Amino acid sequence: MTHAAPANASGNGKLPHDGIVNRARGQRNAKPVLKAISVIIPAYNEEAAVGGQIVSIREVLRAQGIEHEIIIVDDGSIDATAEIAVEAGARVLRKPENQGYGAAIKTGILAAKHDTLVIIDADGTYPADQIPDLVRKLDAADMVVGARIGENVHIPWVRRPAKWLLGLMAKRLSGQTIPDLNSGLRTFRRDCVRQYFSILSNKFSFTTTVTLALLADDYRVVYHPINYYERVGRSKIRPRNFIDFAILVLRMAMLFQPLKIFAPLAFLCILLGALKAIADLATVLSRAAVWDLSLFQHPMLSVSAVLLLLVGLQILLIGMMADGVLRRIGQGNRDLAPSHAVLSHELPGNFYQRKNAPESAESRV
Repeated sequence: MTHAAPANASGNGKLPHDGIVNRARGQRNAKPVLKAISVIIPAYNEEAAVGGQIVSIREVLRAQGIEHEIIIVDDGSIDATAEIAVEAGARVLRKPENQGYGAAIKTGILAAKHDTLVIIDADGTYPADQIPDLVRKLDAADMVVGARIGENVHIPWVRRPAKWLLGLMAKRLSGQTIPDLNSGLRTFRRDCVRQYFSILSNKFSFTTTVTLALLADDYRVVYHPINYYERVGRSKIRPRNFIDFAILVLRMAMLFQPLKIFAPLAFLCILLGALKAIADLATVLSRAAVWDLSLFQHPMLSVSAVLLLLVGLQILLIGMMADGVLRRIGQGNRDLAPSHAVLSHELPGNFYQRKNAPESAESRV
């Protein structure tokens, strides 16, 4: 006997279309379940702020029902940072001497109990209440960065030109806009970052390095707008750190996208050399009484023109060689962690196979 398909059936007359659509919409709109996280806080002489930061983070995470641990990495502090952190209930890792911001974060990453990690500064500049939002967005990303582009942002004016220039250089390398290159509030999974430990800086440029590294290898980095408050205590960043950041960006160019830096420089030198050569030829020809083969008996190109052309050619060859070596090494030795931004979806229990499977002989009797 043939039965008529119900009015709400899909095209094959078997699957309830409205039910599937409503179920899919519900799954899309449902908030992701937040996993257990480890919050890593590097600290160096932060006794004035570290206690309050720990309390704020714990209150936020408890209110959201997020299982967590708070790790303070005391990077050789000479004040009471470690003691205050212990009293506030954090797990404290004490280093005998100061090794740098990046080294402290690496120590925390290796010691963390959970695979989902959050890093945040101890000075109270980053809003702890944004951590749950960052962790939620990590379900569809490999790293979520708290970008300091909110309504209340207190970045000292003396740092802004350097920050803008570094962002411009990083945009050139990554091929995309980066709202905040070196934000100290971000969340990521351990495996995505640990694979870059050999190139990650032990100093303040850790966050810059890891951002460019993930972007260069086509991982998905998401930016979440946050505020940035005035810090408690004195800043550890000095003007000379800008030079370190600039050197780091150039180093990243050599490691990931060498031609994006070398090719424009090479073509600029070649273009300037060509223009200078044309000007030299025009000058020689304008002063010659007769145009004949005797013109080639005298120098026609200036030293600067020849030098610019040769320098441009050398820069281009160095960039091509670096790019070739990088790709060769990448093909043979690099085994990247899979991106967590690529999600797999299917109905549980082979729903479609059960619905569309042919009836057995026994079921037809």
